[in-house]
Amino acid sequence: MKVGDSKYFAGYQAEIGQKIADWIAEFDFSEKPQNLDFLTKASAVYSSNIEGNTIDLNSFMNYELSKTKFKSAKEIAEIEDLVEAYKYAQKNDLTEENFLQVHRILSRTLLIKSKRGKYREESVGVFGKQGLIYLALEAEHVVPEMQEFFREISELLNRSLSASETFYHASLIHLKLAHIHPFMDGNGRIARLLEKWFIAEKLGKKFWQLPAEEFYKNNQEKYYQAINLGVNYYELDYDKCLDFLKLLPNCLKK
Repeated sequence: MKVGDSKYFAGYQAEIGQKIADWIAEFDFSEKPQNLDFLTKASAVYSSNIEGNTIDLNSFMNYELSKTKFKSAKEIAEIEDLVEAYKYAQKNDLTEENFLQVHRILSRTLLIKSKRGKYREESVGVFGKQGLIYLALEAEHVVPEMQEFFREISELLNRSLSASETFYHASLIHLKLAHIHPFMDGNGRIARLLEKWFIAEKLGKKFWQLPAEEFYKNNQEKYYQAINLGVNYYELDYDKCLDFLKLLPNCLKK
């Protein structure tokens, strides 16, 4: 499945895409810089929570006020790194080089230095209580797959897209990156960031304010169920991907 593929767009448009323009028109985008700063921190907190970080938004913001680490220093640092990664993306173009720099920033607490901002050279899987849930692409194929992935993103960035097409392809980018699993750690965090980065590149910087990560956190079980399309990279059934693609636009609804 390529992220530029429109195979499922007709079904997407019929079920949810046609509503996106109206939802955008009704969404409260604030022009205040302090609002973006707060929402960026909220995005980082919720995205980290999905990965098991226990610091809630209230605790993190109180830490920001007091600078007293009354919670786990490591968990606070994970969120601070992710905030910095979002801010880097907000100021830079969406390219593979900048994408790797974003990973280098967000993974400072997650990985040793030699693994940050570098595609993995090891096999990885996703494990749950019952054992192995998903086996990712073999390490030797990650670099060429990511080169093709960014070639497709570049084509999309140069293509005229409607709002619904933009959301559709952004979700496909998120889904495909999660399935490639190109890093030793930080894949979920950077997939959610990349989804929003693509939308902001296509529709404008104000779309960094989308509460996508909060929506995914509040619907975490549905999010994980929808992202699971097969037991390994070669048995993924993208004919079932609409359940995942339809999640993102719902963050526009209040």
